[in-house]
This record gives sequence, C-alpha cells and structure tokens, in this order.
Amino acid sequence: MAIRSGATVCSGWAASPPCRRRLPLNRTRRLHQLQYLSATFSPQMQGMTCAPHKNGALQAAAAATEAEAEDEVLLESPSHFRIYKSGRMDRLNEPTVTPAGLDAATGVTSRDVVLDAATGVSVRLYLPSRLEEKPSTAKLPVLVYFLGGAFLIGSADDAAYHGYVNALAAAAGVLVVSADYRLAPEHPLPVAYEDCWAALQWAAAFSSTQDEWISEHGDTARLFMAGDSAGANIVHEMLVRAAEVGPRMEGAILLHPWFSGSEAIEGELPAVPVFNGMIWSYTCPGAVGGADDPRINPLAPGAPSLERLPCERMLVCAAEKDVLATRIRAYHETVAAGACRAAWFESEGEDHDFFLGKPDCDSAKQLLDRVVAFIAEG
Repeated sequence: MAIRSGATVCSGWAASPPCRRRLPLNRTRRLHQLQYLSATFSPQMQGMTCAPHKNGALQAAAAATEAEAEDEVLLESPSHFRIYKSGRMDRLNEPTVTPAGLDAATGVTSRDVVLDAATGVSVRLYLPSRLEEKPSTAKLPVLVYFLGGAFLIGSADDAAYHGYVNALAAAAGVLVVSADYRLAPEHPLPVAYEDCWAALQWAAAFSSTQDEWISEHGDTARLFMAGDSAGANIVHEMLVRAAEVGPRMEGAILLHPWFSGSEAIEGELPAVPVFNGMIWSYTCPGAVGGADDPRINPLAPGAPSLERLPCERMLVCAAEKDVLATRIRAYHETVAAGACRAAWFESEGEDHDFFLGKPDCDSAKQLLDRVVAFIAEG
C-alpha cells in the first residue's frame, strides 16, 4: 500500500476478466477488463455546496464548482473502470465476446437460453461432446456456474469465462449452466442474487418445461455450484437461501470468493476492507449493516450459521498473493467446523482469479485438476 496525494492505492486484488452484458430492448453497455486490480480511491469525499448569491456570475461559478465536485473520482481501477462521486460509472475497456456453439479445442457444445424475456436474464449451457454426439443412459452431474466481477461486470459470453467453462465441462464431464445475471449500478443488489437464484431453481427443476439438454443428459440429483470472486460470493448466498427451501447440493466450489467486512481481521491489510466496503456500498446501497451485511461478510455477528449449509462437501480455493486470502481462509475454517466437509486448496505465488487471465499456466492447470478431482470424489 502506498499513499499518494491523499489517495490510497490498493493493488494486488484481481477481479474478473473482460465481460459484456446483453440488455433488454437492444440496449448495450460497455464493460471492462478487470484482471489485476490496482484501485485508487479516496476514503473520504466531502460534499461541496454553495449558497445562492444575487450576483449571477457568482451563482454560475458556484454551480460550476458543485458540478466539478460531483464529477470527482471516488474509486478507480486504471484502464478498467472509474466511479464518480455522483454515482456515475465509466466502463473503460471493450471486451472480447464469444458466441455459443461448438468449441473445437474441447469438443464442448454450448447454447444460450433466455429465462426471462422481460429482463433478458439468460444462461449459457455447456454439454461435453460424448453426450451431445451419442446419447447415453449415464447422465452427467449438473454444475451451475456464477461468474465474478464485483457485481459490476461479467457476462457468460465473455471470452475468458467461455473458455474456462468449456475446459471445466470437458475435463470434469459435467453439464454446466452458466448464469448471466444483471449488473450494478444499473441493477443494484439484490438483483444479481435474484437472477442467480432463478437460474439455480431452473437448473434444478423437475418439470416438463425443463430444457431438453438437462432433462436428457443431466443428473440433477448430483447438483453442484461453482463461482469465482463475486460469483463465489453468490455461491454462498445461494447456499444460505437453499438452506430454507432447497435444493440440496452435492458440492459447492468457491474460487477466490469475495468476502469483506467493516474492519480488517488479523493478518489483513487495513486498506482492503476500506476498498471492498466502497465497492459493496456502490453495488448494494441498501445493505443493512454496510460491509457487515451477511451477504458480503458471512462471519459477521448475526449472520446465518455456516455449520449447516445444504451441501455435502465444499472446496474453497485461494491464491497466495490475493489480499482476500486471509478472510477466505477464515471462512473455510468456520465452514469446516460444521457438517459440510470443506476442503482447502491454495495456489502458491498467484493472485486473485489468475486462472482466467492465464489459463495455460501450471498453476491454472493444477487448480482445474483439483476442481475436477473434487467433483469426481462422489
């Protein structure tokens, strides 16, 4: 951490790769690449107001000063996004988008399914080649994937996510349902949670209207969830909701989950919860308790118990250089003390969500192998 001109620079926190959103009514918006986050922010931004004055010139000057204050940068990830004091956000990079279809490298076929025509919420399904080409009586586990991006970015058709899920579906032999949820600030939380809950319920449903790929090739009795960063945060929230009404999951995979709190915990840099708290307040302005809302801080006093989450087993993954690693480990230790069997995997020498930016490196391959082995454990 370094201090420059009154602003705190928090580096080393990586969020998600380039992403795009498809919005209803043919609206589009630019999204950015957030791979290795170097965020610059001012912890406190004081409001600027000017009293009216009879002199028109002074009134104009006061209005201009107030407008300039509203245009001050509150939070910035250089070359990625910029959030202003007024609440406006600039998404600075154009992502790479990949259409659904056959992936020659893995033999996985994908296609998009709209769940709600009114909102445009959809999922992208991934089917390994051996079942798509030749029907079999042996059905595949169903894995619902939630992508990351601090709830501000993300899309199932982003090239990095599309490539990762293709590789996961092929290596693990699972039918993947990748949820494409609406983003903040246009759609503040809990919209993303609601969209992902709808996707999970749809994937797990036993009904005649269920998608033919799932009904013919998927074994919803072997249901998994996985996600990275904010997507892993969503996995946790889905488990909390499912504890009340189902479904019960065979396994949950949390890749570098985004958790925070109002205060730093032992071993955590003080700047980390400050930065994460600002992001959380921007994405979820109505959160009760601020950064100690149980959805972002599952270890907060009064948060739902982690001892009886509705999954038989869990895999929690962290990266050694990730500033979130300390809090992720605390989450794992708490879950492991309960009824859910919780395994731990840490990637040495790596940072947050590294496997999306460099999927062919040895560490990324080792992480994928661990995820595949977890699913196969049965």
